[in-house]
Amino acid sequence: MLPHRSAAVGSFLLLAAGTLGAAEPPALSNVRHIDARTPRDVQMALALAAGPPVSGGAAVYVLGPKGYEKAREGTNGFSCLVERERTDTMEPECYDAEGTATTLKVRFFVEQERALGKDEARIESAVAEGYKSGRFAAPRKAGIVYMLSDYNYVFDPGAKQIIHFPGHLMFYAPYATAKDIGEGPGAPYLTAPGQPDNVMVVIPAGSHAH
Repeated sequence: MLPHRSAAVGSFLLLAAGTLGAAEPPALSNVRHIDARTPRDVQMALALAAGPPVSGGAAVYVLGPKGYEKAREGTNGFSCLVERERTDTMEPECYDAEGTATTLKVRFFVEQERALGKDEARIESAVAEGYKSGRFAAPRKAGIVYMLSDYNYVFDPGAKQIIHFPGHLMFYAPYATAKDIGEGPGAPYLTAPGQPDNVMVVIPAGSHAH
């Protein structure tokens, strides 16, 4: 199952952190979604904006006509790209080495299947079967996904629309549910409770929604 990130900001755990980012570069602030036709330099800039602490040495992937393509080699084990939960959303992310070896393979598969014209329901079913068969694996240890940029446009299943979402951090929590971590004010948000690609979302105190 692909993760779903909602607008339930009030239920997220806030961490003490400095104010994130400066003014948006005009070329990027007007971008709301990407596809294979989006210029590589724009995709790279969006991807690298997700993880300032690690993006300098990260590998970078861009979306091409057959799915993701490596645009730059990395040196620190991190991988940055613009993910698409749906074809009309835009989620710049930087995965650590563990996420690169596990969850990112699923993201690559999804875009390869989209490029072949497969419908979303069929892709989601294939992903679920891939986890069951062992083709895909959940993260095997603790780790992080940076999503700190101000260019996050995600689907809110409650409002049934695309919304702007503030910069945040995500920590692997495969198969975890509210029973494992608690719920309500102060608890982190789970993107896909009970699923192998589930993560806990934490919004640093300097981030804000528009």
